[in-house]
Amino acid sequence: MFKFFLLFAFLLTSLNASEISQLATKLSLYPGTKAIVQWERVFSSQRRLKKYDLHTLSVSDKKKLKEYLIEHAADSEQPIVPGL
Repeated sequence: MFKFFLLFAFLLTSLNASEISQLATKLSLYPGTKAIVQWERVFSSQRRLKKYDLHTLSVSDKKKLKEYLIEHAADSEQPIVPGL
């Protein structure tokens, strides 16, 4: 039973990460195009949030998207850079 719960929790989190990745692609936000500091600036300014159409997202979606973009930013430990 415990193994089933762990597997279910893992699948739930991996689907969630996939959804965030798809959301970023839908919004044309690619993590490797900016450094961590640049992504921090995007999410700290209302003007920049509107520029990237992020102002329409829920608070939790913004938080998850920000974490995803920072985790895979160009200067992160696990960058996702287009073309590599």
